[in-house]
Amino acid sequence: MKTTRVLFLCTGNSSRSILSAATLNHLGKDLFIAYSAGSQPAGYVNPNALRELTKQGISIEGLRSKSWDEFTGPDAVPMDIVITVCDSAAAETCPVFFGDFIRVHWGLPDPTFVRGDDSVIAEAFHRTQSVITQRLQALIALPVESLSPERLQSELNAISDRYPAVELVGAAV
Repeated sequence: MKTTRVLFLCTGNSSRSILSAATLNHLGKDLFIAYSAGSQPAGYVNPNALRELTKQGISIEGLRSKSWDEFTGPDAVPMDIVITVCDSAAAETCPVFFGDFIRVHWGLPDPTFVRGDDSVIAEAFHRTQSVITQRLQALIALPVESLSPERLQSELNAISDRYPAVELVGAAV
């Protein structure tokens, strides 16, 4: 059985892409290997993302904000699927990454920009993580190896429609 390599991309690589990669590595153990990166990495992982992963029982070991440059060039690990998680609905620019893989957009509002007390911020990260988990469970349930690239693309697009992003209370506009 082939392991499917998935790269989650965002701009800062401090919250949504980190949450996504860590969660897929946790839930999809032998079926998937997930990575995350950003076009303009923040240089740190948001502590609220780390808290949410820890609450979910997901390992935070080795998580770091990194540039997508680590995934380009001749020595880079080839990806099977690249998923952008930027929120184009909020006019956030999503990185464009080139290569021979399936591309899909699973936009999510960035909980990093939620303002409020600790409980409001924790709830924003929890709501984001819930959508990520639902989407990734649907991905794991797909017979990825047996689907044509066109069918896989269609199924991945449908997952985002089936589990839409949620509005985050306290999100800065």
